[in-house]
Amino acid sequence: MTDLTGAVWRKTSRSGGNGGNCVEVADNLPGIVAVRDSKHSAGPALAFPAEVWGSFVSAIKAERFHPDEARS
Repeated sequence: MTDLTGAVWRKTSRSGGNGGNCVEVADNLPGIVAVRDSKHSAGPALAFPAEVWGSFVSAIKAERFHPDEARS
């Protein structure tokens, strides 16, 4: 299990302040990026290797990520 004690969580500025469906990301930990549901901050978090998270974010920014195509 990954120790997230020192995690500094943040939400995207695009999420607004209305308490919508958001995730929080902690990218200050060595070698990992953690993601959790902003409405359930005491709940579980997913931890990804930093390079995998970076590839995921790059694919989204380049509009190369199409979740519907992955559901085969």
